Amino acid sequence: MSQQNKTDEGKTLPDPAELIKSYSEVAKRASQMMARYIDKKTKDGVSLPSDEMGISKAFMELSNRLLADPKKLMEAQMKLMRDYLSLWQYSTSKMMGSTAVPPVAVPAKSDKRFKDDEWQNSFLFDFIKQSYLITSGHLNDIVSETSGLDESTQRKVDFFTRQYIDALSPTNFALTNPEVVRETVSSGGQNLIKGFDNLLRDMEAGDGQLRVRMTDPDAFELGKNVATTPGKVVFQNEMFQLIQYDPATPQQFKKPLLIVPPWINKFYILDLREKNSFVKWTTDQGHTTFIMSWINPDEKYAKKNFEDYLLDGTMKAIDAVEQVTGESKINTASYCLGGTLLMSTLAYMSAKKDKRINSATFFTTMLDFSEPGELKVFLDESTIEGLEKRMNERGYLDGSDMAGTFNMLRANDLIWSFAVNNYLMGKESFPFDLLYWNSDSTRMPATMHSFYLRNFYLGNKLREPGGIELGGVKIDIAKVKTPCYFVSAIEDHIAPWKSTYMGALLPTGPVKFVLGGSGHIAGIINPPAANKYGYWTNAEMPASSDDYLAGATQNPGSWWTDWQQWVTDHAGGKEKIPARKPGDGALKAIEDAPGAFVKMRLDKKKVAAK
Repeated sequence: MSQQNKTDEGKTLPDPAELIKSYSEVAKRASQMMARYIDKKTKDGVSLPSDEMGISKAFMELSNRLLADPKKLMEAQMKLMRDYLSLWQYSTSKMMGSTAVPPVAVPAKSDKRFKDDEWQNSFLFDFIKQSYLITSGHLNDIVSETSGLDESTQRKVDFFTRQYIDALSPTNFALTNPEVVRETVSSGGQNLIKGFDNLLRDMEAGDGQLRVRMTDPDAFELGKNVATTPGKVVFQNEMFQLIQYDPATPQQFKKPLLIVPPWINKFYILDLREKNSFVKWTTDQGHTTFIMSWINPDEKYAKKNFEDYLLDGTMKAIDAVEQVTGESKINTASYCLGGTLLMSTLAYMSAKKDKRINSATFFTTMLDFSEPGELKVFLDESTIEGLEKRMNERGYLDGSDMAGTFNMLRANDLIWSFAVNNYLMGKESFPFDLLYWNSDSTRMPATMHSFYLRNFYLGNKLREPGGIELGGVKIDIAKVKTPCYFVSAIEDHIAPWKSTYMGALLPTGPVKFVLGGSGHIAGIINPPAANKYGYWTNAEMPASSDDYLAGATQNPGSWWTDWQQWVTDHAGGKEKIPARKPGDGALKAIEDAPGAFVKMRLDKKKVAAK
């Protein structure tokens, strides 16, 4: 029987034998993982560190500019010293019990890192917090106010300075985070042992690279508690499976709905749980709903281009929907990159005099890439060249690379908060369907992704009439006359709404632009029953996004109901027929939804062997 030790306060301390056992197990696993990592690196060969993004060069240029203006640098140092003197005055007063002196630095209301009461109540932790905020604020100011840097260099030093500052937050260290200190004392250090065990687990899962776990992946199963809307796969080729969902009403709208999701993540962002599933909601409204489930490509898809996603993707899906329903007029909806593809498809069809698309809806879709937000940090010539080199070696861009980039845009929320929870607090990640989907990223074919980055992000050629050619057709969005509904999110950090608004001005048919609340995901996955966020509408489409918002009306609830009214207002949009069941049309059912493509993974052992 193990012995139990107690403190003077009567608290039970951990069993020393159990602690030794835990330490030994962790040490054993760490040793095994390190041995495997060294063995792998020995076989792969030693490669010199590279700086594909030119970060070192950017910060060297920053240093040169700072040293070239010593007066300005001295002024910045004096301002920092004055703030520290003020902090000492504040801290001394607080230590003596006075509350008359206001704090020198306070975190932003949106900053969740310092929500624990000890950051305010404790003299020591308050001092640590304000020291960090003062230093980080001055560092940001120095970097952002340095003159003489070109635009690309300025973006890089601004962005990576923030990454550095976020990483050094006192919340990320055991001795300077009051929550971690309390947990360490309470558990006798078991949280740190468990945290290190979690760290090893995530390192092992990443084959030697740290992949911070955001949620419990074992808590979800496709078709069981996510992607649960019933339906059938009714068509497939090497690019995608087409799912037709079971009807939820005795009658359905005559015009079917085809959804084109992005292929960066899996389609089921639109079908997470029944209560927030856009797919389930559209079937409940009476739409015959179809969705494309893209293949997760491996090295065999290396030469697949954006053109293949159009010709063998959206065009084949449109053909299949027409075969199943017998309808020559189809409503379409799309999300993010899927919207870029859908608009390219509309321009292609316009040139071909193909008028089968009745309406097109675009969720957070960029067509004009002149202002892509902070993603622009990763989109210069040298960075893309380095990315192309890596992609060409294996035939694709790994999904984790793309996910890591997006996570860096919100590092405190999507990296450091989970690192603290998992590795310092020693807790398991909370099961959250949205974060499960977020971690389920897919690979990008090398040729397609290179084309997309160079022609859309870097060259911004999609907005130019004839700027790109697909399937032998010069793409011209201005020739698209299809009624379009654009919805964006005011806090979107991936597809900034002002950029998506510029794209909404390009087609020349009837266009409605709606601005939702929240961000890239929550602003779209916003069911009416939740009654959250609200949305802005404006009957006009002025040239300026600022003018649009200034003249817009804010509406409560979800934009979904507004879209439903819009999509059924078009000619024949309200006409209904008896409900269509998957498999009853010209194309027979292949398998149950969500289908095999969404479940596909590339076997890691096969990749390692190659």
